[in-house]
Amino acid sequence: MSGAWAGPLAGLKVLDLTRVLAGPYATQSLGDLGAEIWKVEPPGGDETRAFPPFLGGESHYFLALNRSKKSLVIDLKQEEGKDLLRRLVAKADILVENYRPGVMDRLGLGYEALSALNPGLIQCSISGFGQTGPLKDKPAFDIVTQAMSGALSVNGEKGRPPVKLGLPLGDMVGGVYGPIAILAALHERHATGRGRQIDISLHDGLMGMLGYLAQLGFITGEDPEPVGSMHPTVVPYGSYPASDGHVIVAVLAENFWARFCAALDRPELADDPRFATLPDRKANREVLEAMIAEVMRTRTVAEWEQRLEAHDVPHAPILGVRAALEHPHSSAREMVVTADHPSAGEIRMTGRPMKFPGASQPPLSAPPLLGQHTAEVLSDELGCSADEIAGLSDRGVILDGHPG
Repeated sequence: MSGAWAGPLAGLKVLDLTRVLAGPYATQSLGDLGAEIWKVEPPGGDETRAFPPFLGGESHYFLALNRSKKSLVIDLKQEEGKDLLRRLVAKADILVENYRPGVMDRLGLGYEALSALNPGLIQCSISGFGQTGPLKDKPAFDIVTQAMSGALSVNGEKGRPPVKLGLPLGDMVGGVYGPIAILAALHERHATGRGRQIDISLHDGLMGMLGYLAQLGFITGEDPEPVGSMHPTVVPYGSYPASDGHVIVAVLAENFWARFCAALDRPELADDPRFATLPDRKANREVLEAMIAEVMRTRTVAEWEQRLEAHDVPHAPILGVRAALEHPHSSAREMVVTADHPSAGEIRMTGRPMKFPGASQPPLSAPPLLGQHTAEVLSDELGCSADEIAGLSDRGVILDGHPG
């Protein structure tokens, strides 16, 4: 899109030493905002490049988390590779890594060493349990973090074993808090001229997201229990049976209660002293939920959508992933976009979740092939000649994977 606004982070250069999910999701968000992302991969590539199923030889997993990035393959186990990274650090604004704590230091690429080369460098380290604490060396993936944070214990239905969240929030939380901290450090750098090291723990992130559930534990002295799709304190709130499926209804604020009763054709419930206030409805949850379910079963999901919409009651059908992607609102919000990929052809991707009214950013680019931009970045940023690049490739320090 000629003349499009590149985005609020245009001009910033990010060294992306991340793999799998938490780190790539963080750097993808920075790329969505206009930063240039140099994804430095080992000779074998990001592990997720091998996760099936594949499209045109490319993993669905890698495609989901690495759009709008440039891939460089540099072997950081070789001294020449480390030297290349140090030279790139001198050109970068931000470095994001999600190795286990201590790995970067053992490579001679820790924050102190790199900030000596570039005092303005902002280095964000994302790990399961953080750079300090008794669990800092514990390996962690999404489900481990969910279990240790208490999040898994409140997911599922009462009386049944807890189940993990369907979304890998235990990992993705690093992609949420990482960019927030990076942007804060960038703001500080405008005043001080110096960068900063950032320590993002996935465990910390999910603990922070416990929100009112943590407060319930503090106040009651008891563990909140799983309540399925319902709410631990708000009634009615959750999934209700229609004649051909289920409908989500969320009467979170008191003003929606009378509207919901009207939608049910049971206006008298709004005046019933058993259900007059939120504490009353919570105390009589079982009776009320049974009454609501009995009425809800009399109409289809589509009929309830129409009635609840007419009465301005918060509600939703339960859509599958494909139906959500194909919904007209998703299209209107440009949450499904296309891009041309060198081997997979035209692919569909989720769009930018952050919007800036009045400004249009260029289309998102497809995730890169392994090493697709190695030669380009080394030439443009470090001034490496074709002969130098060929020599580095021959010695296995880099991989030039540009198609053709």
